[in-house]
Amino acid sequence: MDARLQRRVQRYGWDKASTAYEQYWTAQLAPAHARLLELAALAPGEHVLDIACGTGLVTFRAARQVGPSGRILATDLSQEMINRATEEARRRGLDHVTFARMDAEDLQCAPASFDVALCALGLMYVPDPLKALSEMHRMLRPGGRAVAAVWGARSRCGWAEIFPIVDRRVASDVCPMFFQLGTGDMLRTVMQTSGFTDVHLDRIATTLQYESAADACGAAFDGGPVALAYSRFDTAVREQVHAEYLASIAPCRRGDSYDVPGEFVIARGTKPSMT
Repeated sequence: MDARLQRRVQRYGWDKASTAYEQYWTAQLAPAHARLLELAALAPGEHVLDIACGTGLVTFRAARQVGPSGRILATDLSQEMINRATEEARRRGLDHVTFARMDAEDLQCAPASFDVALCALGLMYVPDPLKALSEMHRMLRPGGRAVAAVWGARSRCGWAEIFPIVDRRVASDVCPMFFQLGTGDMLRTVMQTSGFTDVHLDRIATTLQYESAADACGAAFDGGPVALAYSRFDTAVREQVHAEYLASIAPCRRGDSYDVPGEFVIARGTKPSMT
């Protein structure tokens, strides 16, 4: 797939998803966000780079941990995500937090200017994850640390059929290698290849809980990575894809609700200190 096209699909897809993202994903992603921040072990006064920040779910928690003496720069490819996060930071009076639209593979920041780099569930969407991690490495001071979270193996994510269901209608080109980073030891390997040492890897089994079929479909189609393709479907096609997706997660149904299994993979690495 052409990398420029993939970035374009990501940018405008997440623009579409921005209005529904927090409604459907705040609670579902909380275990990954909590473990990522635990591994980051942020301290007051630290400078933090948060890549693929979305609406700031991790950013604002990091901002509390570093305090007003610290600094947060949060970036995302989606301008709508950045707009929403910027407005929320203004509402909260967080003067030490800045949001900027930026490509994870081409960070326009001063090298070696951050203590910590974070990327919560964004690397799966990047055309070249190794390049993105290398950029994180470049931004860190010697001894700095990076923590990245991705979705786990396809076989452990019960919602995975969402991609082929959409692709049967339109070539969404959302994330052709979505589950690769969470498979086996791949995330550790890519982090090490990008220059990080002492890489620690965690796997977290999780359950995505939806109170209704409408919530399950809203998360999958309105607030997630296929939002751009979904926005082009007419009513008949939307009904078709809803039915197919609900059939794919039918084993997870509990009365009117759904408990869909998932997995997060989270890695922490260190940029070697200068000798």
